[in-house]
Amino acid sequence: ATKCAQYYINYRWLGGTLTNWNTVSNSILRLKDLEAFDESQLSLFTKKERLNIEKEHQKLNLSLGGIKEMKNIPDMLFVVDTNKEGIAIKEAKKIGIPVVAILDSNSSTDGVDFPIPGNDDASRAISLYCDLVSKTILDGMESHLGSAGIDLGESDAPSSEELPEEKSLEHDISNDKVSSEGVET
Repeated sequence: ATKCAQYYINYRWLGGTLTNWNTVSNSILRLKDLEAFDESQLSLFTKKERLNIEKEHQKLNLSLGGIKEMKNIPDMLFVVDTNKEGIAIKEAKKIGIPVVAILDSNSSTDGVDFPIPGNDDASRAISLYCDLVSKTILDGMESHLGSAGIDLGESDAPSSEELPEEKSLEHDISNDKVSSEGVET
């Protein structure tokens, strides 16, 4: 998600994240306030108060860290495990947000607009799906910018290519080793 500048929740879906956005946005503001504390401000608190602040920050960052820069509700939702994230799908359907989801043989299609059949348990499969979705998002962004007349290959100054100097092989007779850029044989 970070590779393609998208928001994510990878810990636990908080009920009301979409349907009660005002309350969630207040929690996000609290998270940003906690992140703004520096060491000099924290030194004004007692050890117990600092510990409570750190615990609150960790809890909020775990739950909301992936959406802390999100200004409003998303246009689409991508879900990996529909059984585990049933609340997210119900909230998205209630608001009218389309849902793309990976559906395993034990998954329900209820509330899913764009099903992707596949394994939602194996980490390699999940990694593959997330990489494909990420590449698709990046391709979409690129084509959108290209249709807007922005040349992504254009740069301010042409880069000058410099060829690396060739290094000769040095033969060390005493140890009978040939070295080139730290490679020994």
